[in-house]
Amino acid sequence: MIPTMRSSRLIFLFVLAGAFAQQPPNSRPTLRLESPTAAVMIDLGGGSIVDFHLAGGINPLHWVAPGDENKPIRPMAHFLCLDRWGAPSDAELRNGMPFHGEAARVEWRQLGATEGVAGRIVATMEATLPLAGLEVRRTVGLSESATVFTVSETVTNRNKLGRAYNMVQHATIGPPFLDETTVVDSNGGEGFMQSSPLPDPERLAIHWPQAIKDGKPVDLRHLITDPDPNVTSFVIDGDVGWVAATNASQELLFGYIFRTADYPWVNIWRHVQNGRPFARGLEFGTTGFHQPFKVLLGKPQIFGRPTFAYLDAGESATRVYTAFLLKVPRDFAGVSQVLYRDGRIVVQERAAHGRELTMAVDRLF
Repeated sequence: MIPTMRSSRLIFLFVLAGAFAQQPPNSRPTLRLESPTAAVMIDLGGGSIVDFHLAGGINPLHWVAPGDENKPIRPMAHFLCLDRWGAPSDAELRNGMPFHGEAARVEWRQLGATEGVAGRIVATMEATLPLAGLEVRRTVGLSESATVFTVSETVTNRNKLGRAYNMVQHATIGPPFLDETTVVDSNGGEGFMQSSPLPDPERLAIHWPQAIKDGKPVDLRHLITDPDPNVTSFVIDGDVGWVAATNASQELLFGYIFRTADYPWVNIWRHVQNGRPFARGLEFGTTGFHQPFKVLLGKPQIFGRPTFAYLDAGESATRVYTAFLLKVPRDFAGVSQVLYRDGRIVVQERAAHGRELTMAVDRLF
């Protein structure tokens, strides 16, 4: 039996109420938002979004960082990189700053849940980053009628001085959704490979979806057995950015759409394990330069886009993105464009068919 909207919201509130007090001893504290058509789950031991699936469907967000599998607080699936993307300096590392910042290495606190706010099921949570001196508050809203959720995150600088920082959404897909047939698409434009020589890696410029290895082109839309180049970064063409992954054999498309004023970069990383695709990062953020701040401050722009953001003392900044799932035909060739038009997400197919898939949404940004 398909549950009603009301029953689905009541289940959601019960899970939230028991997220800590009623957790079995060996389980992890999580928040679960559920509608009749989709469900989202957030792990509070690091704040990662670890599950987003259609009712009865598979979860594309399936990944744990190697070596972190048994840690109580760990980055998984879609986690937030804050206050940085990439490595700390040697001195910062000695002082305890982790790779990709603290946001996925601290506990997140549930602040509340609301049943049916303007057609959405809403939960709010926050985290404090003690070394960075930042606070982040996140509101997640799952649509009651469409297979989309929207995330708004506000970062506040609690330091007495202003500071540079970065904020990257480290979304990672894995098996079973990820296999040799999965295709990744984006509206990325000019880009560079993180393996290119410093200090000017953009001298060997590439353009989505093409990279270069040993002087030969590499199509980043696909991953079979060779993950090199491992990490590539691209600026976004236009006011709205998007990145999507399609597994037509599983009749499923998963994607993100966001404002480039919030997130001007899309970063793609690829990983193979035991000869099979194991992880693909569909990352988007305030930077595309995977370096410590000392390097970023010496190179504040690439392709005219910033490599870091700045918050003055006591200042806050809010950024928003939307994730979506769509059923696709088994011969779907991938995505040429994602648009927001007349209150609908519109996904246009590439190649011969040129079909459009649409979904009405109650809120995008």
